[in-house]
Amino acid sequence: MDGDVIVVGGGPVGLFLAAELKLAGAEPLVLERLLTPSEETKARGLGALATEALWRRGLGDQLAEADVDGTKDLARDHGSTRGHFANIFKIVPDETRPRTNIWQPELERVLAKHAEGVRILRGHEVTAVESDVDGVTVTAGRREWRAQYLVGCDGGRSAVRTLAGFGFPGTAALLHTIAGRVRFAGDVPPSGRYPTGTFMHGGSMAGVTELATGAEPEVTPDALAASIKRVTGRTVVVEEIHDARRFGDQARQADTYRRGRVFLAGDAAHVHSPSGGQGLNLGLLDAANLGWKLGAVIRGDKPEVFLDTYTRERHPAGEAVLRNTRAQSALLAPGAHVNALREIFGEVLDLPEANKYFADLLSGVRERYNFPYPAPKPVGEHCPDLEIIGGDGRRSRLHEHTRTGRGLLLTAAHPADPRVDVVRVTNTGPLLLRPDGVIAWAGEGPLDVALATWF
Repeated sequence: MDGDVIVVGGGPVGLFLAAELKLAGAEPLVLERLLTPSEETKARGLGALATEALWRRGLGDQLAEADVDGTKDLARDHGSTRGHFANIFKIVPDETRPRTNIWQPELERVLAKHAEGVRILRGHEVTAVESDVDGVTVTAGRREWRAQYLVGCDGGRSAVRTLAGFGFPGTAALLHTIAGRVRFAGDVPPSGRYPTGTFMHGGSMAGVTELATGAEPEVTPDALAASIKRVTGRTVVVEEIHDARRFGDQARQADTYRRGRVFLAGDAAHVHSPSGGQGLNLGLLDAANLGWKLGAVIRGDKPEVFLDTYTRERHPAGEAVLRNTRAQSALLAPGAHVNALREIFGEVLDLPEANKYFADLLSGVRERYNFPYPAPKPVGEHCPDLEIIGGDGRRSRLHEHTRTGRGLLLTAAHPADPRVDVVRVTNTGPLLLRPDGVIAWAGEGPLDVALATWF
């Protein structure tokens, strides 16, 4: 064996998963196709749940530092720091569970440092995957690699997903977008919705969205100029385009996230429109959910069937994001009927209760896992970063007690338990938290059942 788990893909999801596996006592090996980290600005933010997941591992200071510039960039590029649903920038962020504005390359640098000590091999493209009863063999480059388990974190065009035979059903793209930092020469048509698409520009950023024609648009100055003319009817001169990206809104999800000893996480498991900035949030929570569970099985604390809870919990979370991003694509499509719908939807977002609903929807905090034992809310939900007052009166935050990667029991009076960390509190609880921050017990029903289920 070359390790306990081979992680294919060294992006944010793969790096965080590898760090979680290491924390859980497993030995990960990361195989990455690229020779150097990508500097593409694919994503620019983390939702509340992913932010809290990284806080729990001691990365709060790094995120807060990056958020300063990230928030300035967001205001510059979008003219607002409010959240949005289908580019209707009216959603008021929940300040009690803040998100982080951070460009993906900067996040990768933070996570690479966090995963220090993990073996990461670059320039290794996976070309074959073979599973048997004892492990998985991966062919990459001129040699084979072997481990007990394999996790594909290798993006929307995942080789692992294809080679391991996962189904990937879904819907084709309705819209295509080209965007980047652009320098125009001469006049530029105004931003807004046009009969055949949308053209937006502000600061140095510009982007155009139009109905998909089958082939993805090129990312060149001429291609962008042609797309702008199709949408606005105006001829423009694009002198330069930098940080260019193109994307569609196809929505697909793996039929299962586990096939025997092979797992999928992040974009390898689900692809969707970037509307609402939910992709990184979703993928990092996949990693948070899977890492400690694989660690528990590898240590021998839990049987292998325990790993089925990964698909059972994370597949519905992916379905929910595909649902709301498809709805956003419908609101972004051109046409007078959609324009009318957007006007009414904007009025709906002015209602405080509706605004909070959509803020919670995009952040994922409405997510709740179904457990194999009866338990009322908040069991199954991701716990916020609570303030904790200890028995000695000392104040702290929840994330200060979660860096071990073990379960955590917050209680006023309960004996120590070797399976979890126990913290005496006087202002909250009792609560039992899993290593991924999910509430496993909240004072109702037998604690022993929850402890035995997860630890």
